[in-house]
Amino acid sequence: MTRELSSNLEKYAELIVRTGVNVQEGQDVFVTGAVEAAELVRNVASKAYEAGARNVHVDWTDDALSRLKYEKAAPDVFEQFPEWETSKRNSFVERGAVFISIVSSNPDLLKGVDSARISAFQKASGMGLKEFRRAIQSDKVSWTVVAAAGQDWAAKVFPDASGEEAVQNLWTAIFDSVRLHEADPVEAWVKHNETLHEKAEILNKHRFAKLHYTAPGTDLTVGLHEKHLWVAAGSTNQQGNSFMANMPTEEVFTVPLKDGTNGYVSSTKPLSYGGNIIDKFKITFENGRIVKAEAETGEEILNKLVEIDDGAHYLGEVALVPHESPISQSGILFYNTLFDENASNHLAIGSGYAFNVEGGKTMSPEELEAHGVNSSITHNDFMIGSAEMNIDGIQADGTVVPVFRKGNWAI
Repeated sequence: MTRELSSNLEKYAELIVRTGVNVQEGQDVFVTGAVEAAELVRNVASKAYEAGARNVHVDWTDDALSRLKYEKAAPDVFEQFPEWETSKRNSFVERGAVFISIVSSNPDLLKGVDSARISAFQKASGMGLKEFRRAIQSDKVSWTVVAAAGQDWAAKVFPDASGEEAVQNLWTAIFDSVRLHEADPVEAWVKHNETLHEKAEILNKHRFAKLHYTAPGTDLTVGLHEKHLWVAAGSTNQQGNSFMANMPTEEVFTVPLKDGTNGYVSSTKPLSYGGNIIDKFKITFENGRIVKAEAETGEEILNKLVEIDDGAHYLGEVALVPHESPISQSGILFYNTLFDENASNHLAIGSGYAFNVEGGKTMSPEELEAHGVNSSITHNDFMIGSAEMNIDGIQADGTVVPVFRKGNWAI
């Protein structure tokens, strides 16, 4: 490891701890990270302790072991989610821990694996982590998702570079995306968060009843509840502490009305899901429900995603990202939703966020349902934006307001 990379990893870890989850004195920290990202994980642990963390717990992952498990484990393994895994995460939630997820997996990790095994485990883990996801999606605890450069992932993103060069290129892209090279990255994120929230405030003032998307392969209307809220990734937890859920982030987003989506929409970037790539797909909706999903690549995987539960037939998020966003302008296709969703307007199949409706953080599941918030054991973003996309906001009285023109803000 070069001295420069070592220095950048330390700065990155500090940004994750201070801005990503904003560790408080005496808090527990739960980190999920790959063994390949051990140096970053160790830096995160060190910075967390310096910030006053009581304990840093690390859940290690390993692509090679994950692949072996899917190939060789007994079939029933994928139909169950261990109770101790459920209890572990829920116990950290109850103690008010912060959660850091460091993603770096190969987008093609499970290519060729029996899709039934993948689907079974996605469903089992979704059920097992239902309460944990609810805590995350209501901002009960602070959480953030960040990235580390993995060798296989880097090779996918930069196929023409050598192994070491590809990894270095990916680290550079990650550091650029999180503003690490600013004079003061933490302050740069404060200003960036303010900019995103200003845009959210403008959208909230318009109180749109619907959004109408048009682009090649897309003609979609998305209904919004009268008490919907547009927000940015910067948020506050139950204790009032600020955190940044995704780093990088360029989006403002809200929750669609569960039964209010009609029309069809086409993807503009590949979706990495369950260790497989789904690409060039089109989804058709009637009264909110997905009635058809077709794809040139990964159609079987896409349909198994939609069939995970009834809620996976509906949308849980609508997010706006200008085509001129820094990640989009980089021209890099990351094959990773954390990055690709911040280069493109996107939607999410599955559960909605409680904080996207007025008073939603304290609502019961039944109250959220009454406000049109979809419930599901899954939440998966897919990218639909392009330089050719127009979006109109339609108010309750029928007034039409241009929101996006040619892929960028018009409001």
